[in-house]
Amino acid sequence: MSNLDYDVVVIGAGAGGLFTAARLAHEGRRVLVVERLDKVGGRASTTVVDGFKVNDGAIVIEVGGITEQTFNELGIPWEIREPTPPILYRIKGKDVDVTGGGWGFMLSKLTRSGAKLVSGLGAARNDSGLPEDEISTDEWVRKYTKNEGVRGIFRNMSASIFAVSSTDLPARVFLTYFTRKSAFKRFGFHPEGTIGVWQQLADNVQANGGEIWREASVDRILTEGGRVTGVELERDGQRVTVSAPVVISNVGPAATLGLVGREHLPADYVAQIEKGDRPCAMIAINFASEKRLVEAPGMLSFASTRRMAYVANFTDTCPEMSPPGWNLYVATSVPEPAIGDFDEAAEIELLREDLRENFPGFDDDVRELSINITRDDWPPQRAVAGFDMPHDTPIEGLWNVGDGVKEYANGGTTACAETAQIVTGKVLEHLAAHAG
Repeated sequence: MSNLDYDVVVIGAGAGGLFTAARLAHEGRRVLVVERLDKVGGRASTTVVDGFKVNDGAIVIEVGGITEQTFNELGIPWEIREPTPPILYRIKGKDVDVTGGGWGFMLSKLTRSGAKLVSGLGAARNDSGLPEDEISTDEWVRKYTKNEGVRGIFRNMSASIFAVSSTDLPARVFLTYFTRKSAFKRFGFHPEGTIGVWQQLADNVQANGGEIWREASVDRILTEGGRVTGVELERDGQRVTVSAPVVISNVGPAATLGLVGREHLPADYVAQIEKGDRPCAMIAINFASEKRLVEAPGMLSFASTRRMAYVANFTDTCPEMSPPGWNLYVATSVPEPAIGDFDEAAEIELLREDLRENFPGFDDDVRELSINITRDDWPPQRAVAGFDMPHDTPIEGLWNVGDGVKEYANGGTTACAETAQIVTGKVLEHLAAHAG
């Protein structure tokens, strides 16, 4: 068993892990990233299928927010391409561009009672106008209208941003996000698929002296006297002990518990993590066609579907993602229930039915490339937004990053970048305080 020393060990080369590793390596810290897969990106990576660059999970990258800010701070080229307009909404059979028109314009296409809902959205800009945590987004919408198209829009927005149904997402989270945060107004695609973003971060880690071990698996986080001392892992069939005063876990708080051992943690913390471990699920059908099926250059969302939240069109902005002459798309849905067990076959068929209904000739014109089902220990979000777990732990020198420990009312890879920024600041303070 060999023994190596680093300042920081990062478990998992997903979004949160790589954002954190890149920030720390940029600050001159000796960083080791340990990844069990043979590629970076985790649940937001990309797989090549017959020449098509198919995303495994995360579809788009936010522009103008913390992700782009991180790239600028680290001096990494920003290669995300924005579609214009970014999103269209299929309402009553027509694809509507609401850019510049906002909520009022979109809702006016669906119902005459839209003004009441817009008023409720406006009230949410003040703390007094936010509903209680117990009210779901769907319950909040039904206070203002019974229109099924409006409910569908909110359901599919909840699915697109938070990977959960509007019946499970607290209205307070939804409204906080859309009235006080970025609201994902600008986004785009990487020409190499989403893995391109993570590969750029991985290259930056290595350029700053850090290391990334792929196909290596951490079996145990080592502690002594309530503080981290390193990790044990397996690499190339060999057992390795790595010493480090800081360990950052990007595998989710519940998995971190298992690596530390519940017996080494306070009972109240263990109970908090076990209660908060509520992973949700999402289904994606990746498909291609020689015919152009989607006129939206970015994303097409829907008001009336059984399950389908949106379809993304990659090749308008990133033709490199598919062989010449082909159009590459993905359709996504959130199953019912989104949290807990569900019938995979039935949910996939419901998504296919939505595709057939919205794209006549779908069965004849389309080449289905893959079906990705993210759930359980490989979910789109490790915790439902609004029920996130803490990134701090009772073990000195141990932190969690990623979508299980998001800041309130955030989601996706943007939330991972935000947790990385926060945790990096704490790690640097910790290392400085214990220097020498």
